[in-house]
Amino acid sequence: MTPPPVVPPLTGAVRERAAYLASDDLPAYVYDLAELRAHAAAVRAALPERVELYYAAKANPEPEILAALAPHVDGFEVSSGGELAHVRKAVRNRPLAFGGPGKTPAELATALDLGVERFHVESEYELRMLGHLAARLAPGRTVPVLLRFNLPVPGAALEGSSLAMGGRPTPFGLDPTQADNAVRLLADHPQLELRGLHAHLASGLDAAAQLAVAGEVVAFAVALAARYGVALPEVNVGGGMNVDYTDPGVRFDWTAYGEGLARLTAAHPSLLLRIEPGRALTAYCGWYATEVLDVKPSHGEEFAVLRGGTHHLRTPATKGHDQPCTVLPVDRWPHPWPRPAARQDHITLTGQLCTPKDVLARRVPAGGLRAGDRVVFALAGAYAWNISHHDFLMHPRPGFHFLGGA
Repeated sequence: MTPPPVVPPLTGAVRERAAYLASDDLPAYVYDLAELRAHAAAVRAALPERVELYYAAKANPEPEILAALAPHVDGFEVSSGGELAHVRKAVRNRPLAFGGPGKTPAELATALDLGVERFHVESEYELRMLGHLAARLAPGRTVPVLLRFNLPVPGAALEGSSLAMGGRPTPFGLDPTQADNAVRLLADHPQLELRGLHAHLASGLDAAAQLAVAGEVVAFAVALAARYGVALPEVNVGGGMNVDYTDPGVRFDWTAYGEGLARLTAAHPSLLLRIEPGRALTAYCGWYATEVLDVKPSHGEEFAVLRGGTHHLRTPATKGHDQPCTVLPVDRWPHPWPRPAARQDHITLTGQLCTPKDVLARRVPAGGLRAGDRVVFALAGAYAWNISHHDFLMHPRPGFHFLGGA
């Protein structure tokens, strides 16, 4: 039997809110902003001076999340015109980096009008398009560009990765063989300023693997700069820091990572490094709270059907894991009909959708679980609500509660 996921403790504020909410107010996302600010501050403190910290807004773009992070990050990475407009409105006057494949002319034009500080260019076509659009800008204004490359991933990093974005055929970034053409194209567009290089190669990496990736990216950038006699003062080594859903107590080692990045910047004194984590910043601050609707046997196992499901919290279905959770017993039973309860020690937790894939956690040790009890899922602060298929079966949307606001 696969061991159950280790459950991180609920903060007092989250436990109180999850227990207090009425049934009709569930499911609900509950975010502990004080916890988020403390974590972001600790991450920032672990990084050396010449390493900038950007937040990848795709992980969780809730305005309250962005506002809580704003004092602790150097900027935000956006990957669409929609994210661009949303983040610019939520956290005004903060530096933005515009990345992602398939940018449209309208998106690039809007980004230029808004004065986006960095463009991560993904292809030769995109470089030409950006150069053409930049030509209409006021004389003397330049557009900072970082060329994104799909570089080989160090073997150890690739083995430990949960999602590889580079080192294999993907739609992300320029092939390294296109480096010569890309640099030549920049010379044809004088308003484009080559500021550096960007590479986001893999996700789910520990600190040692992340440092190996960063070393490879910096080495490629330094060699490219030397080959053409150009300055590449900035290198963005991406995000992808691991969040362990099977053992949430094991967190990414930001101290070791910061020390490794300090050694890397010391070896290249003119270089500014930038990282752009998403999940590793916000996953721990969010919980998905719901209640048990029914408990029933099926072919020798027991299932608890919960309000909501993977149309609200798609993370376990997407990543193929069991979402760690805590049961909050509720003694009160307000109905005249009998209250169903589990007879086995391990119960599978499912949602309300008409698909067997609507599973949030399998074989959870929750003996005696009853209809009406609360279940609170941890690590729901990233790639959760915002990646879920909200309208399937048209169940009500969850509530959103932000605790510990400044």
